[in-house]
Amino acid sequence: MASVFEWSGKTSRGTVESGEITADSREDVIAQLKKRNISATLVKQKEAKPLFGGLGLGGGGIKDKDIVIFTRQFATMIDAGLPLVQALEILATQVESKALGRAIQVIKSDVESGSTYADALRKHPKVFTDLYANMVAAGESGGILDTILNRLAAYIEKSMKLKKKVKGAMVYPIVVSSIAILVIAIIMIFVVPTFAKMFTSMGGTLPLPTLLVMKTSHFLAGIGGILCGIGIAAFIVGLKQIRKSEKGKIATDRILLKLPVFGILLRKVAVAKFTRTLSTLISSGVPILEGLEITAKTAGNKVIEYAVMDIRTAVSEGKTLAEPLLKSKVFPPMVTHMIAVGESTGALDTMLSKIADFYDDEVDNAVSNLTAMMEPMLMVFLGGSVGFIVIAMYLPIFKLITLIH
Repeated sequence: MASVFEWSGKTSRGTVESGEITADSREDVIAQLKKRNISATLVKQKEAKPLFGGLGLGGGGIKDKDIVIFTRQFATMIDAGLPLVQALEILATQVESKALGRAIQVIKSDVESGSTYADALRKHPKVFTDLYANMVAAGESGGILDTILNRLAAYIEKSMKLKKKVKGAMVYPIVVSSIAILVIAIIMIFVVPTFAKMFTSMGGTLPLPTLLVMKTSHFLAGIGGILCGIGIAAFIVGLKQIRKSEKGKIATDRILLKLPVFGILLRKVAVAKFTRTLSTLISSGVPILEGLEITAKTAGNKVIEYAVMDIRTAVSEGKTLAEPLLKSKVFPPMVTHMIAVGESTGALDTMLSKIADFYDDEVDNAVSNLTAMMEPMLMVFLGGSVGFIVIAMYLPIFKLITLIH
């Protein structure tokens, strides 16, 4: 049965293109693209939209924490010897998220109808990711489903911690900057005009800083404030529109990775995520090529995604993992050397896990350094701006006092 596939790839000229193709399989898509001289870097089946929006099976209201608790409880039940269907029946009624409960009920019905647990999970891609379903499939085939489920829960927990660290690093400067801008805007729009009226009625020549603040205040209180608001809204909408296209995502993601401070943090996060995901997949018995494809999809950055897919192509041609990693120039040399050692000793999953642990600590340090660096800068910006406005407003008063004396 033909399905719609989303694809992206490189042309013979080196440009990146993307689109959709209706085909019978992923291999058929790759073959069609080859005829058009396009080397496929990513091919995935387009998710079908749910027929009934009210079922709540689209992941709405389902948090990572809900999935972790469900996975750990399910692993305990399987380890205790409970049948799969019975364990799902119990968990469907006791999970906190109603949406997850409904999804589990549907999965239970599919398993009762003869589907494997992994195949039943794949019908809910917005609730259970490809990584989750593939690891469960490996656990079912190897007879170690409880072990795999515990490993999955540990992986999701570590991913949650990593996400929390990055959000913390981003939220602090945004909140402080927003408050600083809001305070300055209130002073400029509501406070300064009161002083301006008083100075105008007094007459005489005002100091340059006072004139500068008054003109800025007049501009912001009038058309300037509207223009600034429109400009900010246009920037946000424009950025969203750019991010909708494949080329736009690549361009913006490349800029993010090259940012002076945030870029370093994002690279460290990418390395931690890549090594943790691949380590978990390989140690669970998922083939390396399939593992690299899933890792690319979960990268969260198009530049990293394409780099990993290029690495996958090189590995499929018989090369080691370390060789294309080094050529990609996305991952640090230390990472590639450690992976090379892991490959040569046959302990790749263990080495990847060690790298992930190391970079988790590196992310911690990077977040701490970022916060420590941003805090004084933001305080200087806020204090300097407010201080300049206050001094500029009091200069004419000081001048008047001097003339009286």
